[in-house]
Amino acid sequence: MIEIQRADLSTPEHAAAVTRLLDAYASDEMGGGSGLSDFTKEHLASTLHKRPQTYVFLAYEDEAAVGLSICFESFSTFECRPILNIHDVFVAAEFRGREIAQGMLAAIESLAGELDCCKLSLEVLEGNRRAESLYRRFGFAGYELDPALGRALFYEKKLS
Repeated sequence: MIEIQRADLSTPEHAAAVTRLLDAYASDEMGGGSGLSDFTKEHLASTLHKRPQTYVFLAYEDEAAVGLSICFESFSTFECRPILNIHDVFVAAEFRGREIAQGMLAAIESLAGELDCCKLSLEVLEGNRRAESLYRRFGFAGYELDPALGRALFYEKKLS
């Protein structure tokens, strides 16, 4: 049986699980394929814990953490309400196909309701068809204000 719970990053068990699962995600092809740096592994949980608008979910099967979601609260100026951005969703390879990600998404949506968010947001790689299919089934769609102007594009500028 899978249990989804909000992580308490002040506990060593949850902190270790978050770091281990995020490292597995970063090592996965869809996470870039090269694991976390030693610096990130050492500081991730404590740094996330210091950010008050960070929400982390862990999926457990028995005593083992097998899934992770990390979300950050943002804000919609047009709606004057919070947005919950789902930054990371990961399920360990051997546990995929068991609706664990759907369970985490449901927990995130419930939290978004509690926070009075106007929407959930996330990004997904074009080549990650499995995740894209899951998000569409869960009700996500490409962002656009006006179809004539097209979908919003996601850009980044690395600073260091």
